[in-house]
Amino acid sequence: MKAVFFRRHGGPEVLEYGDLPAPSIQPTEVLIRVEACALNHLDVWIRQGMPHVPIPLPHVMGSEIVGRVERKGAQVTGVRMGQRVLVAPGISCGRCTACRAGQDSRCPEFRIVGLQSNGGFADYAAVPGKNLIPVSSRWKPEEWAAVPLVFMTAWHMLMTRARLKRGETVLIHGAGSGVGSAAIQVARLAGATVFSTAGSDEKCAKGKALGAHEVWNYRTGDFAQEVLKTTGQRGVDVVLEHIGPDTWAGSVRCLARGGRLVTCGSTSGPKVELDLRFFFTKELSVLGCYMGGRKELEEVLRRIDQGKLKPVVSAVFPLKDAARAQEVMESRNFFGKLVVKTG
Repeated sequence: MKAVFFRRHGGPEVLEYGDLPAPSIQPTEVLIRVEACALNHLDVWIRQGMPHVPIPLPHVMGSEIVGRVERKGAQVTGVRMGQRVLVAPGISCGRCTACRAGQDSRCPEFRIVGLQSNGGFADYAAVPGKNLIPVSSRWKPEEWAAVPLVFMTAWHMLMTRARLKRGETVLIHGAGSGVGSAAIQVARLAGATVFSTAGSDEKCAKGKALGAHEVWNYRTGDFAQEVLKTTGQRGVDVVLEHIGPDTWAGSVRCLARGGRLVTCGSTSGPKVELDLRFFFTKELSVLGCYMGGRKELEEVLRRIDQGKLKPVVSAVFPLKDAARAQEVMESRNFFGKLVVKTG
């Protein structure tokens, strides 16, 4: 099969487009003929190498897979041959206390498709049968591929972890990112007043078109100052963070008393400074988020299928140009999701 893979960690130049053996499957697995697979910043980190995370080599990335069932293991039920399915990107044991409580990402055995196992930047992918969710024809394969990881993460951050309520205010960083463009929609659906940031005036306009009430260009102004001015110095109830040190101090500064900061990433670096006085005097909370669970993904997919939430696809690349797609990912010169399409 054709695939994009790497044999060593490094920049986009380590990515190869070539032939690999099609994966074999276990009795509990399904072979998917991949139609589309979306990119995430996670793919960049995987390619570069992640401390303390063993990655099998040669490695095929890609966590957000949509395709058709090509072959089923003997123990797989609930899907039929040729059916179009979306792959839930989180793999958990299904037996532990966390899994039974619907907290999949807290499972001690939790893994992500395309990280600890090979993913969807290939003609075929082998995945657990229990991770398959049939999807309708409402959206194209490349649009469905733009949904699972980012919308599930946004839902987990805002609805499950931060418990965002109707009438509250929320600041979402990176309107043009996958998580940001999903979170704006989730927050609006929840009935919140939504503020956001972006790196260009064009992205600010697109963020408002998605549903944000205000979007500020963080390159030309102080977003925290704008938030405080707009809210009469009160601040916001929730900040959705996935940037890290470049935005952290401002994010904390614009939280209202009792505010919650929920974070799922560190694209500008892993370490930030905390002034504890802000946290105990204003009774602030910091909430970590690592993707989400199957039940949350199903909540999202139901609303996607109803048209209440929508995929945001910036560009689609052929599989052979996956390295170019990663270069665009690192440039941040896009809005929404980048998707690789096979065939």
